[in-house]
Parts: sequence; C-alpha cells; structure tokens
Amino acid sequence: MVQTIKKIIKKFIPRFLINFYHYIISYIAAWIYKNPSKDMIVIGVTGTGGKSTVVNFIADILKEAGKKVGVTTTYNFRIGDNEFENKIRMTMPGRFKLQGFLSKMQKEDCDVAVVEVTSQGLEQFRHKAINFDIVLFNNISPEHIEAHGGFENYLKAKQKLFKHLSTKSKKTINGKTIKKTIIANLDDKHAGRFLQFRADQKYGFTFKGDKDIKNYNVKTIQAKDINLGYDGSSFKIENYNIKLNLLGKFNAYNALAAITVSKVLNIDLSFAKSALEKIKTIPGRMDIVNKDPLICVDQAHTPDELEKVYKTLTNIKENNLIVVLGAAGGGRDKWKRPVIGKLAQDYGDIIILTNEDPFWEEPEEIVNDILKGVEKKDILFKTKKLFKIIDREEAIKKAIEIARNDDIIAITGKGSEPCIINKGKKIPWKDKTKVQNLIKNKK
Repeated sequence: MVQTIKKIIKKFIPRFLINFYHYIISYIAAWIYKNPSKDMIVIGVTGTGGKSTVVNFIADILKEAGKKVGVTTTYNFRIGDNEFENKIRMTMPGRFKLQGFLSKMQKEDCDVAVVEVTSQGLEQFRHKAINFDIVLFNNISPEHIEAHGGFENYLKAKQKLFKHLSTKSKKTINGKTIKKTIIANLDDKHAGRFLQFRADQKYGFTFKGDKDIKNYNVKTIQAKDINLGYDGSSFKIENYNIKLNLLGKFNAYNALAAITVSKVLNIDLSFAKSALEKIKTIPGRMDIVNKDPLICVDQAHTPDELEKVYKTLTNIKENNLIVVLGAAGGGRDKWKRPVIGKLAQDYGDIIILTNEDPFWEEPEEIVNDILKGVEKKDILFKTKKLFKIIDREEAIKKAIEIARNDDIIAITGKGSEPCIINKGKKIPWKDKTKVQNLIKNKK
C-alpha cells in the first residue's frame, strides 16, 4: 500500500520538485549537524563491486598507522574501535542519518571518514553537503539499469561524486592544506570518465600497466606478480610482497585501491602490508563458512560479480559447483534475471533457484524470470541438476544434503544482510548463520 502511494505521488509531482526536495534536505541535514565533514578528511568510494571491502581495507590500513577512522558501508559502521552492523538496509544512508554518523565521528575525534557512495544516493543528492577530499572509482558494470534508465545514465550518476569534488574548496586541518584527489582503477575501461574532472592531484592503480592516461596527468601505482592461490592471493608493490588471506583477483584489486589511498595520505607501505595480511575474511564477501564441502557465502548479485565469484571458486577445485541463487524483486534490474540464469548454467554443475529479497513481487515469478536464461532447463530438471525451491532455508538445506565433501557450494545474493524483505516486512535472516545451523544439525 505504501509503495503504491509513493508511486502515485511520484507520478504527479514534477521531477524538478522531487530533485529540489532531495537537494535542500541535504543542506538542512548538514546545517543541523553543523557541517561535520569540514573537520575531517573525507574519502568517498564508488563503483559497482567491492565498495564496502575497499572502505574497510582503507580503514584497517589507517588504523594500523595510528589514525582514528569512521566508516559507513553496506554491512557495517565504524567509529574508532566501535563497530556495529548496518541494519537499515541502505548502502548510503539518508541525509540525516549520514550527517548524524559524520557528526558522531567528528565528536569522537576521527581523523578520517570513509563513506561508501552509491549511484542512487548521488541521484538523491545525499553527497551534496559533504566536503569530500578524496574520491575513488573502483570499477563499473551494469547495475540499477532500470532505475537509471540505461547504463550511460548509471555511469553519469557515478560521475556526480567526482564533479562534486571539483566544486568544493580545500580544507585546512591541523595547519595542513588537504589536496583534492581523484583515484581511479586504470584497468577499468571507463577510468577516463572519472579522471576528466578537475582535482589537485590524480592517482591511478593498475596490475596491467602501460595505460594511455597522459592527458590526465595521473600518478600511477602499479602492482606486479599477482598470484591467485587456493588459500588467498599475493602481489608485489615496490619492495613489498602483499599476501592476502582472501580469495579472488577482485580482492587483490580492492587491496590495491586501498593501498593507493594510503599512498595519497603518505602512509608507509609497511602499515598497509601489516593491516591487509591480518584480515581473515570480509563478512558476506567470499566468506568461507565450511571446508568439507567448501561453502562460500557472497553478496554478489550482478552478472559481473557473480561471474567473478564462480570463476574464483571453479579454479579452486575441479569437482561440482552447486550454486544457490535468486534475484531481488521490487522491479529491480529485471533485465539481469535471465542473464544470471545463463551464468548459473555456464558455471554451475547443480543449480538451486530460490528466494532472495522479493519486496512486493511474487518470488515464484522472479525465479521463473531467472529460468528464462537456463536454456537446458528441461534436461537439467530431469537429471536433478536444477531445482526450484522458493524457501531459502530449504534451498540451502538441499544444497548441503546433495553436496559431497569435495564439492563447492556458492550461496549468493545476500551476503551478510540481516533480513529478507517481503511485502514490506523485514524477516530476520543471515545466510552464514543458517548454513552453520544446518551443518551442525546434519552432523
């Protein structure tokens, strides 16, 4: 009912009035909280995948170097040594909550605030009254396409953070002028779209090198000798060999992004190495919950993210990959449903389609949309290599029941999210907890 009323209101109110509302509320929120961003170095991280991980990597490195840091991400908030779960189910909180968090960081004497920035947050001007000092582009692939009206609009929405940086005045903190800095992943083909904006300095990070970025006057941070193993990854940067306990090439990129931020802030690489090598897992990101069978929980929900997860896991073992997946409802990115169905067929040996966050849609209809991309569904259903189990707990239970000790189970879509949203209700839920309980009961 509430959603229907909102849709009706949006239909009849001119777009410029809605934009004005979002715009003015941002400044009102900052005024109420006395513009807390003016007293801290503020870092904004945007992109499609890995934002939360990069934010936390940055915070860990700075903490290792003796800095007090505040953080807002999809799954957690941090203020100094205090960390708590993000239960509001918003990656980039609304203006009042976001300014409130920044105010708490300011009052706790945080040196740096690191904020995960989303395209939809940017479209609603949640960034407008925040004076960012460093903005980072990690990567981009199709997401929120229907909400933005196409990939080009999604790309332009992300660019708003970088344009915003170019309009803000430099801060002086503790007698030191803070340079406005843009950082971009040079190995992403869209890097130039983010480096084009004005800044005092520009940095790029790369594993590939030899980038044609002369027009942007970019200082390049290049890592070499990347090695992807069964128990983590490693790469070399300057005279340091960084060994991560985390799987996947994408996590090596996330680490390199965070290292680049630390270089901008003149943090010695020894602190980056020490901090990154201490990290055992990222909640809900390539989170290994069990070893035999190997069960991985990951938040991946875009085609690009899912393919990276599937590729990483299939490189670990040559045995069956059992994929448990669904798709979000609420009319979100319906285009991707058959695409992720095709990916599940291409990489998975056994596919279990289930519920994720249906919002106001029927879970059965969402799963049927995913099935449109599974071209061999008839034979897969017959040979019991494809299952449609709407109840998410039963779906995970089925995966555990049919898995042999040397198989891999990939449970994607929710990661560390604390609930399932259905018909306006938030139903408490944790993939990791459910897996642990089902394994315990099985034993």
